[in-house]
Amino acid sequence: GFGMRRDAKVDRNPQEIIRALRQIGASPTDPLHFAGKGCPDLLCGFRGKNFLIEVKTERGKLNAEQRGFHRSWRGHVCVVRSAREALIAIGVL
Repeated sequence: GFGMRRDAKVDRNPQEIIRALRQIGASPTDPLHFAGKGCPDLLCGFRGKNFLIEVKTERGKLNAEQRGFHRSWRGHVCVVRSAREALIAIGVL
């Protein structure tokens, strides 16, 4: 950073960072790592916030892996069935 001292090896290991975040009750994840393991379809950033969004058809339901992911995730996660619901989910409507 600008004029800030940088320690060469402090918190450079992603696993250390993930472990530290989990210790405080956060749920850090690499969406690509969890693809196909219940991770929602979309990671959406908007107005400084992140949203995990599962897209389903009108009658579509979460499968067992998706339900498990939703239960364990400590942040915002939602299911949407239309563009309107997606806009509502991120706070536009």
